[in-house]
Amino acid sequence: EYSCEYGSLKFYALCGVGGVLSCGLTHTGVVPLDLVKCRMQVDPQKYKSIFNGFSVTVKEDGVRGLAKGWAPTFIGYSMQGLCKFGFYEVFKILYGNMLGEENAYLWRTSLYLAASASAEFFADIALAPMEAAKVRIQTQPGYANTLRQAVPKMFGEEGIWAFYKGVAPLWMR
Repeated sequence: EYSCEYGSLKFYALCGVGGVLSCGLTHTGVVPLDLVKCRMQVDPQKYKSIFNGFSVTVKEDGVRGLAKGWAPTFIGYSMQGLCKFGFYEVFKILYGNMLGEENAYLWRTSLYLAASASAEFFADIALAPMEAAKVRIQTQPGYANTLRQAVPKMFGEEGIWAFYKGVAPLWMR
């Protein structure tokens, strides 16, 4: 007995929920480390090492400062996980049907790579706006402290492009 039929809407929804849980929760759990890493990249003179970065952040912002950017991280990576896991299955079935059963089996590694790349293309588009907001919150002191502050400010200053400047680098990685 299966919990749902392979390729059904329920199947895709469960894959998407799995992506939300695995990507959204794990990335949110490491926000303090990501915050310090980003700050080290932007200001290596001030944030000399991981331990120094944690110390400086706590000294300046308190322990709560280590959580800066948690909301865009959770939302962005949840959306990325939803698209990555859900669309991977969509594209795997779509491309497999296009190739036919025998060719899909013979070319399964290429099929899986193509499905994965296709899913990641859309997953990064879903992630980019929240990643842009997160980076501004974490690396530009005084710019914004919350997602609700960052989004309208970014849009007002640069328009919609502010949220998608990082999509090409996401695709490159």
